[in-house]
Amino acid sequence: MSAVQLTGKTGETRSALRRDFLLHTPDAFVRTLLPGVTKGVVIVHASPRLGAEFLQYTAELEAGGELAPVPEQRFCWVLEGEATIFVEGKGCTLSAGGYAYLPSGFKGGISATVPTRLAVIEKKYQPLRGVAEPKAFLAREDDVQAVPLGGDPNLLVKSLLPADPAFDFAVNTMWYAAGAALGQVEVHVMEHGLLMLEGEGTYRLGDEGFGVRAGDFIWMAPYCLQWFVADGKKPAKYLIYKDWNRRPTL
Repeated sequence: MSAVQLTGKTGETRSALRRDFLLHTPDAFVRTLLPGVTKGVVIVHASPRLGAEFLQYTAELEAGGELAPVPEQRFCWVLEGEATIFVEGKGCTLSAGGYAYLPSGFKGGISATVPTRLAVIEKKYQPLRGVAEPKAFLAREDDVQAVPLGGDPNLLVKSLLPADPAFDFAVNTMWYAAGAALGQVEVHVMEHGLLMLEGEGTYRLGDEGFGVRAGDFIWMAPYCLQWFVADGKKPAKYLIYKDWNRRPTL
């Protein structure tokens, strides 16, 4: 059978799937219902069905919508709107740029007071002998100190979770001035879930380069070749997950 030539908008997408990465773009998003989500839908970006060892999705909640508790640990970042989380019986409301870490078995749900979009990461906790699992906490990105990556003031990193071996994953924001780039092509044992928050640029994934922009998601498997440059006229920023602080299992 000969290949079919796609023309116009028929069958076209910016998304791409390979053995070691997924570029998931809004033109290909499919919204679905999940148990535990009320008055809302989710866009599942990465899951074990893809090969990931974590679950990442965007939740789109109506006012009064809710995410029920889950057995796994959960990281939640408010993209827009407001979310209320009950910690130790006290309701705390987060707006855009606010985030929460909720440990395994956390009993409180997450509710939207207005139409709200959330970036959610869920992962089964990997215990470390002699170290207790972290406790729940809420914070705002604005309160986290930015650190130049490799001393480059045009590439700033904010570590949203403490540098503590109790945490088995890390979540950072990375900000690039227009024209700034990673100083090297990276190849490493960690996997990533990356959500573009602002701007645009070019992401090298394996041996290919892809134009990416705000709203795009990228999953990168361990050892996927990766590199980014903010080649637009404005700064670029993304939220990035990686597994961390644990030995690879044998």
